[in-house]
Amino acid sequence: MSLGVPPHITLPRQFTGSYSELHHHHLQGDTSLLIMLMWPPSKRISYYHYIASIITSPITMSAANMTAEDNSQSKTMGEKPSQTNPMEQYILLAKQAKGAAAVQLVKQVLEAPEVYVFGELLDMPNITNLKNNPQHAPYFELLHLFAYGVYGDYVRESSKFPALTPTMLTKLRHLTIVSMATGQKSIPLVTLGNQLGLTSTRELEDLIIEAMYTGKDIIHGKLDQKNGILELDHAIGRDIKSEDLPNIVATLQSWCDTCDTMLSNIDQLITRANSDKEKHLKHRNSLETEVLNIKASLKTQAQEGDEALVSDSRDHDKKRPAKKGIRASSSKFWPKSS
Repeated sequence: MSLGVPPHITLPRQFTGSYSELHHHHLQGDTSLLIMLMWPPSKRISYYHYIASIITSPITMSAANMTAEDNSQSKTMGEKPSQTNPMEQYILLAKQAKGAAAVQLVKQVLEAPEVYVFGELLDMPNITNLKNNPQHAPYFELLHLFAYGVYGDYVRESSKFPALTPTMLTKLRHLTIVSMATGQKSIPLVTLGNQLGLTSTRELEDLIIEAMYTGKDIIHGKLDQKNGILELDHAIGRDIKSEDLPNIVATLQSWCDTCDTMLSNIDQLITRANSDKEKHLKHRNSLETEVLNIKASLKTQAQEGDEALVSDSRDHDKKRPAKKGIRASSSKFWPKSS
C-alpha cells in the first residue's frame, strides 16, 4: 500500500517522498521518524492516519481516513470536528517508534500542553523497552516520574533523570499540585512553595494562575492571597499505580457500605413516617367522627328544646281564662233627644 503526499501537506526539506517510503525507512531502523517528529501537529496528522490504516481495519479507520478537504466540507455544512484523546496520536506513533525515535516521542509527550496522563503510553512495548537500554533508560524513568511522581521525587533522585526543560518543569509542578489536592482541599502557600521548590511568592502565584485560568483546567479553586491559602474544589485525575488499587478498592467499599447504611436508615425513617401518618389519619378520623356525633347530639337537643317550648306555650294558652267583652247600649250612653 502506498500513499502519496497529499497536496495540503508539505514535507520538510530533509525528506521528500511518500508516507509509505518514510514508513519503510523507520521500520528498517532508520532515523527518518525523527524527521517526521519535527513536523508540527497539523502536518503530522496525515501520517498518523497512514500508520493507522496499516495497523487497524478499514472499518475502524473510516473516520480517520478523512482528508482535510472532507473535514473542511463538514465544517462548511455546520458539523463540528470530533474531539479525540490528545494522547491518541502519540499512542499510534509509539506502536512503530523504537530507540532514539521513542526517546524523541517521550520528550514531545512530556512537553505537550494537553497531556497530563501517561500510563497508556508507559504500557506500550516500544516505550517499555527503553529501560533495557542504558542510554535510553533515563527517559523511561522520566516518563514514569511524570505518570506517578512529584517534584520532590525529581529533586531527591535528579541524577537518574535527564535535565528538564522549563515546559517539563512547569508541568511536573502542576502535577505535584494535583497530587497534593487529593489529600487536602486547603493548602497553605508556604507548604505549596516548599513542595514545588519555589521561594518567590510571585512565581508561585503565577504557577497557580496558569494551572487555573489558562484553559488547561488542571485545578479549580480560589487563591486566597490575604490568608495565604489555596482553596481547591477539584483537580484532574492522575495515573494510578497498581499498588494503590487495594486502597482505592477499600475506599470504594467503605463508600458502598456507608451508602447501604444510609439507605437502611432512610428505609427506617420512611417506615416510621408512614406509621406516624397512619396513626395521625386514624386520630383525625376519630376526632372528625366525634365532632360529627357532638354536632348531631346538639342538633337533636336543640330540636327537642324547640318542641318543648312550643308545647308549653300551647298548654299555657289553653289554661289562661277568656276575657269578657264590654257591650254598651247606645241608649245608656247616648240619651235620646226629645
